[in-house]
Amino acid sequence: MLILLGYIVVVASVLGGYMMVGGHLGALYQPSELLIIGGAAIGAFLVGNNGKSIKKTLKALPKLMRGSKYNKALYMDLMALLYRLMAKSRQQGMLSLERDIEDPAQSEIFANYPRILADKQLVDFITDYLRLMVSGNMNAFEIEALMDEEIETYEHECEVPAQSLSAIGDGLPAFGIVAAVMGVVHALASADRPAAELGALVAHAMVGTFLGILLAYGFISPLASVLRQKCSETTKMMQCIKVTLLSSLNGYAPQIAVEFGRKTLYSTERPSFSELEEHVRNAKNPAKQTSDENA
Repeated sequence: MLILLGYIVVVASVLGGYMMVGGHLGALYQPSELLIIGGAAIGAFLVGNNGKSIKKTLKALPKLMRGSKYNKALYMDLMALLYRLMAKSRQQGMLSLERDIEDPAQSEIFANYPRILADKQLVDFITDYLRLMVSGNMNAFEIEALMDEEIETYEHECEVPAQSLSAIGDGLPAFGIVAAVMGVVHALASADRPAAELGALVAHAMVGTFLGILLAYGFISPLASVLRQKCSETTKMMQCIKVTLLSSLNGYAPQIAVEFGRKTLYSTERPSFSELEEHVRNAKNPAKQTSDENA
């Protein structure tokens, strides 16, 4: 929604200012310029990316129109889930988590947090490292190094579509100049026409430069920034899980471990100490929490 609103503001501001000085919108409608700029940009995109990168970029585009699902409520659910898992392992031993991590969909603990369960990537990240912790064959330093490698790999994968869109945005002004030059060449080839017609041809050629710059900085490049922001939100969730699990592995009580995880969150979504404490207290008694939510 914010992307559409931003596009409306961009178009209204540019065209509104143009009309205020007496400009005519019809002069900006140049299909040939759009064909040159758009076709060249798509062609360069195909040349500069392999099949995997192209598919990943196209797959990421629909996600741009969705709002962020990572809010304070989701973070609270995540920390409550981690608390219950760590509390169970502390009371009954790490082996007691085997059924929960082998089939999270059938786990009573995971079932209480459907929003977390719906995010397969997060569930896999949690269960994979709990599985390693249950095995007992790796120490905290080895698990931390493995977590860092997975998070870094995810960040690199996220950067692929963002970088592709950024490259398109960087190239659009140049393609706009190409369209403008071709328009000028056409105008010069028609130098025998009356001055009024020649001036119109030059004006039409200049539209190419305008369209290239507008499409680059008003439409395409901002999308790359949005993709990077969405990636950083998922990365922050993974870092929260990492710090919490490692704290538990190093011997800290579940209440302290989730507090460590809380400190890694962005300040805009980070719950306060009292909010987290209350949520964790409810996590100790899920039946009470459910009755409170239904009330």
